[in-house]
Amino acid sequence: MPPALPTLDTFPPLRAWQRRAMVEYLRRRSPDFLAVATPGAGKTTFALRLASELLLDGTIERITVVAPTEHLKAQWSKAAASVGIQLDSNFRNGDGYASSDFHGVVVTYAQVGMGPQIHRRMTFTKPTLVILDEIHHAGDSRSWGDGVKAAFEPAVRRLMLTGTPFRSDDNPIPFVNYERHASDGLPRSRSDSTYGYADALADGVVRPVIFLAYSGETRWRTSAGDELAVRLGEPMTQDIVAQAWRTALDPTGDWMPQVLRAADNRLSVIRAGGMSDAGALVIATDQTSARAYARQLETITGEKAVVVLSDDTGSSGRIAEFTHSTARWMVAVRMVSEGVDIPRLAVGVYATSASTPLFFAQAIGRFVRARRPGETASVFLPSVPHLLGLAAEMEAQRDHVLGAPKQKEGFDDDLLERAQRSEQAGDELTRKIESLSATAELDQVIFDGTSFGLPTLSGTAEEEEFLGLPGLLSSEQVAALLSKRQQEQAAAARRSRAAAGSAEPDRREVVRDMSAAERRVHLRRQLNALVASHHHRTGLPHGKIHAELRSKCGGPPSAQATIEQLEERIATIQSF
Repeated sequence: MPPALPTLDTFPPLRAWQRRAMVEYLRRRSPDFLAVATPGAGKTTFALRLASELLLDGTIERITVVAPTEHLKAQWSKAAASVGIQLDSNFRNGDGYASSDFHGVVVTYAQVGMGPQIHRRMTFTKPTLVILDEIHHAGDSRSWGDGVKAAFEPAVRRLMLTGTPFRSDDNPIPFVNYERHASDGLPRSRSDSTYGYADALADGVVRPVIFLAYSGETRWRTSAGDELAVRLGEPMTQDIVAQAWRTALDPTGDWMPQVLRAADNRLSVIRAGGMSDAGALVIATDQTSARAYARQLETITGEKAVVVLSDDTGSSGRIAEFTHSTARWMVAVRMVSEGVDIPRLAVGVYATSASTPLFFAQAIGRFVRARRPGETASVFLPSVPHLLGLAAEMEAQRDHVLGAPKQKEGFDDDLLERAQRSEQAGDELTRKIESLSATAELDQVIFDGTSFGLPTLSGTAEEEEFLGLPGLLSSEQVAALLSKRQQEQAAAARRSRAAAGSAEPDRREVVRDMSAAERRVHLRRQLNALVASHHHRTGLPHGKIHAELRSKCGGPPSAQATIEQLEERIATIQSF
């Protein structure tokens, strides 16, 4: 006997963006619809509500959900069951046909790629809605993309969902419309409904994210036997950045234990400040590092960390257990980088070499889901220029662009791609160097595109000030508090100089005597003060003002801009 149809009264009230997207879909009734919504915005709820509408009005008789991982299959099935839709997450290609006991099935992209004709045959037998979750995965390989297209061309409706509709390659995404952009003539993906992180933050749907970037001295020996020592985060070649980054993440050094200890202190503050069940996650590069980080966390906290090493049944169980517990820490490689819903995650440590915008956005998406007003997220990361740029551009909207020139950033592109697909790829990168030592210290705090709390001219940062930020703050309160503490640091630095020299030295002399690193610190602070002043005059968000300056002057976000670029932006904003 077929299952009963769902009823709409089982659904929670729709958010504003979900209502707008629903109206747009029902108005157009086109076969294909792409909904882009930031992680944590409620894409699953929107899709299931739409599926219920189509089941009830007879447009469809079956639902097929395609998800990236086995764990997400179970997550989709559970979410659907809660609103009266029964989806078989245990369906295998060998079954041939879906059971009549269910409204449909949940499968992975890999399953579809291995047997597209099976899914095409099922799609032909009944009018079907296909929900393609995180649709950008359909471009991961030719077999996946071709399989998805062949399997679901007969569907009467196709709903594509993603929080990150961009890719780092030119593989077109099936069923996504591309339109040539007037500026460069390149095809860009076109969404039918878009709800970005900035929109969700303004609506209180997601948490504000505070990024704490750690630098420090790193030393390593190259394969040629040369010893190198650099400060993480300082301007250097891409190869040296990659090697310093790897040295910092090496479990045998001191950088990771120091950062993990700071992150755990932050977790304690958040728990004591009103989010008593707050959890934390380390995203590691490979299995060896993940296990080592877990041992370090046990030493720091006295509590075993939950370790998730691969996408298997046991890992799904560990994730589910962690989700509903009060355990402090989880360490994962790839399993929790996308789609997995653990709302209590409030602290993260980005301890992986993967640095494409897609991976970074999906990883940070694990921490942004808001449960109540005032919750914030804190993410600790290496002070690497490329990562700082991604952190500063959290609110940027991106599309998938075909034919755009690709820039190499960080590690070799091929290695990066493999690092995101394989938990063992880190070994290939680390064999080239021998880590000798690394120490960590707070370099800067990034929020809303602005870098706060930079080191004073003495070269130290008030780490405790930032680790002790209240855990329950609105986005506006975070910005105001960070600005206030930065002003206090600047005042303390002036008093220190005055006490040392009996009088305030000439400002031009002070600037002239600075090192390049100190000068960049000074200019970033000056630029941030001018941006804050412009914000108070105009009401424009800090991030939007920084974006306008970048549009006029060019160059990367201020967290990684050169001295010359900072000076140009200061001159530009002074002319506003």
